[in-house]
Amino acid sequence: MQYATQMDAAKQGIITPQMETVAQKEHMDVQKLRELVASGRVCIPANINHKSLSAEGIGEGLKTKINVNLGISGDRNNYCAEMEKVKLAIQYGAEAIMDLSNYGKTNTFRTELVEMCPAMIGTVPMYDAIGYLEKNLSEIEAKDFLKVVEAHAKEGVDFMTIHAGINRRAVEAFKRSKRLTNIVSRGGSLLFAWMELTGNENPFYEYYDDVLEILRKYDVTISLGDALRPGSIHDSSDAGQISELIELGDLTKRAWEKDVQVMVEGPGHMAINEIAANMQLQKRLCHGAPFYVLGPLVTDIAPGYDHITAAIGGAIAASSGADFLCYVTPAEHLRLPDVDDVKEGIIATKIAAHAADIAKGIPGARDIDNKMSDARRRIDWEGMFACAIDSEKARKYFESAPPSDKHTCTMCGKMCAMRTTNMILEGQEFELRPDQK
Repeated sequence: MQYATQMDAAKQGIITPQMETVAQKEHMDVQKLRELVASGRVCIPANINHKSLSAEGIGEGLKTKINVNLGISGDRNNYCAEMEKVKLAIQYGAEAIMDLSNYGKTNTFRTELVEMCPAMIGTVPMYDAIGYLEKNLSEIEAKDFLKVVEAHAKEGVDFMTIHAGINRRAVEAFKRSKRLTNIVSRGGSLLFAWMELTGNENPFYEYYDDVLEILRKYDVTISLGDALRPGSIHDSSDAGQISELIELGDLTKRAWEKDVQVMVEGPGHMAINEIAANMQLQKRLCHGAPFYVLGPLVTDIAPGYDHITAAIGGAIAASSGADFLCYVTPAEHLRLPDVDDVKEGIIATKIAAHAADIAKGIPGARDIDNKMSDARRRIDWEGMFACAIDSEKARKYFESAPPSDKHTCTMCGKMCAMRTTNMILEGQEFELRPDQK
C-alpha cells in the first residue's frame, strides 16, 4: 500500500517503520499511536529524504521533546562552531535541531546536517529567503517564498516554521493592541514588513494550499509559527496573540485535510498565572494539535539567566499540555550562544521537560528518579552519576572537594543523614564525638 505522509498512512490503517520506532521508544501500543497520528494529536516529523533520522513523536501521551536552535548570523558565521553545537545537542539527547542560519548560502551546512543527524531537523524558510533569492525584501514576489520552502523540503528538513497566521486580520488586531514590545518574531517581523511594503496579503496565507502541496510531497510537518507571540509579559494573551491563534486553528484543519502533519507554536513571554490557561486555549482552538513553545519566559529582567526563566515556564507549560519545548540559553537577548551556553540551555530544558513528564504521568518517567533516590540512599556515587542528566558536572562537583569518608560528601560529612540512618538500620555501631565532622 502506498502513502504520502505519516498522517496519510495512519488514516489508511498502515503502520509505518517510523511509527514502530516511536512506539518502541514511548512504550506505547503501535495501534494507539497510529490512531493519534491519524487524528493529528501526534505528529512524527520525518522527511522522506532524511535517511539518518531516528524518528520521534510529538504530542498527546508522549514524552515532552526539546529543540535546540543554532545557526550562523552575519556577525558570527563559523559553521564549524555550529556543528560542534549539533554534536553536543545529540550527546545530551535533544530530539530536534533547528537551523536558523540567516546569512549567505545556508544549504551546504543544512545538507551536511541532514546526512549525519539522527535528530529531527527544522528550519524557518523566511530567514533564508533574502540570501536564497538574492533580492531585497520589497523586491521578492509572493510565490518566490515558496521556492525557498521547496528547496528546504527537498534537502530533507523534517519540519518548517511557516508564519501563515499573520494575515491582514491578525495584523489589524496587532496594531490595535498597542504593544510594549511589538513583534519579536524574526520571521514574523520580516513578513509584516513585506506586507506593509507591498500592500499584499501574507504569501504563506494567500498561497497556503500550494505550501501544503510542497510539504505533502516530502512529508514535512508544518510548524505553524506564532509571528505575534508576546515578547514581554506585558503583551501576553493580548488581541494580537489570540487573533493569530484563531487563524492557526483554521490552518491546522486545512493542513490535516491534505494529510500534512501539524505543530502549533506558542508564546515566548508569559506570567506564570497565565500559562496553564493558554495551553488549554491553544489545544481547544487548534483541535488538539501538538503545541510547541519557546519558554515561555516568566519574567523579563533576567538576561544571562533566561535559561532559568524559560525552564520555569516550560515546566509549567508542558505539565499543562505543551508537547515540545524550544530551549533557551543564558545568551538569550544578548548574543549568539556559544557551546557552553548551548549546553546550559539543553540541560535546563531537559530538566523542565522531564519534570513535566512526571507531572503528566508519562509511563516510566519516574523510573530514573527512583533509581537516583535508591543510589542516594545507598550512597552509591557511581550510581548517582549514572542517573544524572549531566553526569559530567555532577562528578566534577563531587571530585572537586573529596570527603574524608567515601560514604559522605563535604556538605554534612559524618553527619550525613543517609549514612546515619543506614548504620542504625543495619545495626552498626554509631557514635559521633564532638570533634568529629
